[in-house]
Amino acid sequence: MNYTAETRVNEIALSNPGARHILEDAGIDYCCGGGKSLEEACLKANVSAEQLLWQLRQNAEKSSPEGSEWQNAPLADLTKHIREQHHQYVRNSIPRLRALLARIREKHGERHRELGEIEKLFGDVAREMLMHMQKEEQILFPFIDALERSASGKGTIEPPFFQTVKNPIYSMMKEHDSAGEVVRQIRALSAGYRPPDDACTSYQATYQGLEEFERDLHLHVHLENNILSPRVVELEKTFVG
Repeated sequence: MNYTAETRVNEIALSNPGARHILEDAGIDYCCGGGKSLEEACLKANVSAEQLLWQLRQNAEKSSPEGSEWQNAPLADLTKHIREQHHQYVRNSIPRLRALLARIREKHGERHRELGEIEKLFGDVAREMLMHMQKEEQILFPFIDALERSASGKGTIEPPFFQTVKNPIYSMMKEHDSAGEVVRQIRALSAGYRPPDDACTSYQATYQGLEEFERDLHLHVHLENNILSPRVVELEKTFVG
């Protein structure tokens, strides 16, 4: 891929796995903010676009396309992957990280006031994500799976109450944006997940867990915003006519 400052961030994220890691390390949102140009994203993240372009070009020489296995795979396989890998990861991580945050806030909160705000923000994003995933699993994903079966002649589908799949997708994307913004605030308050010098092992483990949670969220949203949603909208257009 020929990267320039005008290349959209979501296109870069789709190009190869190393590119996604480079964006993450630079604090650039390639999922919710994926429609921005690299130059715009770098300005927002306060990083050098020239340096990032150099890293991306170096990496491109030894990388293969990221997400290519999902570009043409059955949509039912992709929704299953999202449920089993990312939704389950979120459900497993939330109680563990909540417990860690409560522990370190109690022990270090007087000296590090930001911990109370981080704990609150994580509680907010946890609630948002749990409700969001439930709606996907109960409404959007079953419709996508049924649409795909009907389009391949393996059944019929009733007209959905939401009229077109674009409506729940738009709603899901707005919720992705909201979750992404909360996680960005956590990153800022934690100084990029860098624990202070007096951090105990639990403190360090908490920041590592929060950073891992952010990385998983970015990939999770990337799969939905940049691969699943465009494919479903096109399928509905073809099927409905």
